Amino acid sequence: MLIRYLPILALLTSLGCQPTQHELVKDYHDDGLRLFQQGRFKDAQDSFQAALKLQPADPGIYFNLAETYDYLNRSQEAEKFYKECILRSPNHVGARHGLNALLVKQSRTQDAILLSEDWLKKQPALASAYAEDGWIWKQLGDLPRAQARYQQALSLDPSDTRTLVELAMVYEKLNRSDRSMVLYQRALEINPHLGSARQSMDRLKAAGTPYPHPD
Repeated sequence: MLIRYLPILALLTSLGCQPTQHELVKDYHDDGLRLFQQGRFKDAQDSFQAALKLQPADPGIYFNLAETYDYLNRSQEAEKFYKECILRSPNHVGARHGLNALLVKQSRTQDAILLSEDWLKKQPALASAYAEDGWIWKQLGDLPRAQARYQQALSLDPSDTRTLVELAMVYEKLNRSDRSMVLYQRALEINPHLGSARQSMDRLKAAGTPYPHPD
């Protein structure tokens, strides 16, 4: 797959306008993203690997490689690259979530819990750390604990749409759909393009769910 660039590079070199390393990294990276979106994960992997060889300290490339390996069901490589991304960018939310999702899928929930607890100890004022811990407890079925973590996250960042939607889903499971309505609405006011939140809100409206009365 990578040979698609060789004629271009040869032409540019012959014209005296050899691309810079930054331009090459961007070309490979953009190509990887396009191929990933097309579902051509093996080709995307090749492009991301080429970008990584030129820029081996970029956490974003490690994350994209991890996700690509994840979609290829190559869990060992995915875990390795999620961890490499976190090593270079400890608060990378996507890599944290990707790794936790992989661990939960493999029934390694204790590993996910320990990683999350470690993140919270290191970043006690980071909303994303509480939100991710809430997600883990939601997967484990401990809804009150998940609810508490999401509320802690929102106290630190009231406009985080992911947390708003996740907490709304918890309230639905707790038979508090009226509270869910409010949270979905808040998320949509911040980002009107949240399709899943709009669908959930429309579903609750169709079911006759009322807005909650003030406490």
